[in-house]
Amino acid sequence: MIRFENVTKIYPNAGEPSLEDVSFEIKEGEFVSIVGHSGAGKTTLVKLLLGEEKPTRGNIFFEEVEVGKLKPSKLTNLRRRIGTVFQDFRLLPNKTAYENIAFAMESAGKTDEEIESDVPHVLDLVDLGSKAFHFPHQLSGGEKQRLSIARAIINNPEVVVADEPTGNLDPVNTYEVVHILKKINSLGTTVILTTHNKGVVDAIHKRVITLEDGKVIRDDEKGKYII
Repeated sequence: MIRFENVTKIYPNAGEPSLEDVSFEIKEGEFVSIVGHSGAGKTTLVKLLLGEEKPTRGNIFFEEVEVGKLKPSKLTNLRRRIGTVFQDFRLLPNKTAYENIAFAMESAGKTDEEIESDVPHVLDLVDLGSKAFHFPHQLSGGEKQRLSIARAIINNPEVVVADEPTGNLDPVNTYEVVHILKKINSLGTTVILTTHNKGVVDAIHKRVITLEDGKVIRDDEKGKYII
């Protein structure tokens, strides 16, 4: 489904590559944790997958589409197939939980009937049904992240990419977010999680790709965080 083939990314004026000769494949329906210390190359990898950056060398494929060669208009279509969750939530502060999700559906061209049907369902999925009309400032950090996950999955993406989604959360909220990501994966969505949280990775017990200094040093089918 997703393939990185000998991918190197070198930023201008950088002393070392952010990624160097990285190759791996992620199959449909997998849950893959990409781990490594800060600066290992995790976020660069996500930006390359989303087409926000282009590789210096190598190729990245989403199914048979080569991401690095897509024109901006085609990138929009690709990103609709990938739901993204970030550490800093990126919620719209002046919209309620319901409206944040509805806005994502409106942007994808969904009808009012679809919005009215689907938004309550996805809020229930992330255990926020009772907070539908709360604004982000009225939600805890964990609730904000669960809302951002709901927004990421509302348009039924094939892949969810969660880039350090628990970085700002306490242990209880961290495991609630991980539980929801596992639930999403159990429904058939491919999940890619980047993290440096050892406890999270060990608890998931799924495939782990380990980055160090921009290189893949381990790829374990049912791994742990080992660096």
